[in-house]
Amino acid sequence: MSYPTVNYIGNKEKIVTWISSLIPDGVNSILDVFSGGCSVGYAAKEKGLEVYSNDILSINYLIGKALIENEGVTLNKDDIDFIFKGEPFEGFMYENYANKFYFPEECMQLDLYRKNVLELADEYKQALAFILLRRAMIRKMPYSRFTIRWDKICQLRDEQFSYEHYKRPRAYHNKSFRFHFEDNLAEYNAAVFSNGKHNHAYNLDVYDAISQIDADAIYLDPPYAGTMNDYYGFYGLLDSFISGKIVPPFENNFISKETIVEQFERLFSRLSKYKYWMLSYNSRSFPKKDTLLDLLGKYSNEVALHEMPYAYRVTGKEKKQKDIEYLFIAKSK
Repeated sequence: MSYPTVNYIGNKEKIVTWISSLIPDGVNSILDVFSGGCSVGYAAKEKGLEVYSNDILSINYLIGKALIENEGVTLNKDDIDFIFKGEPFEGFMYENYANKFYFPEECMQLDLYRKNVLELADEYKQALAFILLRRAMIRKMPYSRFTIRWDKICQLRDEQFSYEHYKRPRAYHNKSFRFHFEDNLAEYNAAVFSNGKHNHAYNLDVYDAISQIDADAIYLDPPYAGTMNDYYGFYGLLDSFISGKIVPPFENNFISKETIVEQFERLFSRLSKYKYWMLSYNSRSFPKKDTLLDLLGKYSNEVALHEMPYAYRVTGKEKKQKDIEYLFIAKSK
């Protein structure tokens, strides 16, 4: 088994080995409370830990359901035939997103596929199907996020324009949802495994999660304030697709520079039941590392800071600015 291709902005798959290696000795269970694409939770599962995966976005919860909690359920040919059977119809996606993120016929297809997925009898088959549809929807979306104007989407899905301007046609944007679903099916099925522990996925606000879930350690990977990471904007459409209704922005988003210090203060003050706290952050973000060290020091007598040079990539091009990825590890008083 191995972690599959998820395409999640801010995912830690490229540095997850480093993060996993720094999980303190004696930790048998861990709460990944901002699980996102679940790469850290997946690595902890591979390491043999009992993993509690949580995210406020329903689509990220389903990644955890399918890859962390799921011990062995996969999708077979009959499931695929069932998911893609029937005639597309004008439903929620057509009414709300036609000629906004996808062409009308594509929205009708998504309405059909969602209906069929919800009729699958097994909750883990549903979760796998939804995250494979997520992968397909991301592959067809230029820049892999839902913050692009429709005129720009049409422009970038024009293969001739793309070839003339970027020297590559980006033909995958115009492949069918089913093509992308089946193209990734084997990789996602192969990622499902049991580590012999009772892993669980949750769909809670961070403060509800820390009040309800006990573990030896907690891993925190919130949005990096000041870096324009708006995860509701990037992926909220996927939650609306799953639920069949417009999902409003969530509270406690950790993206405002005006409130982020207050949010961290509130968060750290509620972590005393976890023996170890692991916090990922970045040198481009706000607040800076010294402020975070001071905040952590209010609630921990033992704080270590690990640093790794890391260059984020956007649309395949390396940014000139070299960043530093931080991993703070605090031991509860």
